[in-house]
Amino acid sequence: MPEQNNPNRKPSILGQGHGLSDAEGKMIQEMIREEQHSSRELFIPQQDLAAEATTTMSPPAAQVINASRIRPILNMFNRDFLYGQGRFDEYKDGLIFKWGDGYSRRHIWTSVEDGNLIFETSHEKKCDKPYCNGTHHVLTPDLYTDANLINQELGDLFRRPVYESPED
Repeated sequence: MPEQNNPNRKPSILGQGHGLSDAEGKMIQEMIREEQHSSRELFIPQQDLAAEATTTMSPPAAQVINASRIRPILNMFNRDFLYGQGRFDEYKDGLIFKWGDGYSRRHIWTSVEDGNLIFETSHEKKCDKPYCNGTHHVLTPDLYTDANLINQELGDLFRRPVYESPED
């Protein structure tokens, strides 16, 4: 069945990656920051971190995050779609990728629990994915080591991210 005629198929991310080199991405990132007159840092200063936040994941969490190859995929999204305006923050049990400011701030939150990779979702009821529990997508090791599944999941989360309130 052709993809365009399949009503159950999710839409692809619109646009194409820009195929930027890291140097080109840095130049565009700086141009955007200068034009926006942005004082927002791309990291949270140590003094602003919450008491429970760390800047380093625990070894078990880091092992799962590395095995899933989440960070390189999100780095490509950041470079090619957000022109480097996103930022990564590590916590003891996971990783958060944030972009946007004020009311448009969005994130993809991944954490590790009992050796499983957990994605926070923007929906509050069970979806059609077998690993959905209603508010999170819980991927076991056999699922999070599947690069195609991780890429699809991150693409879905990038299209429908979790929005943060300005107080977060």
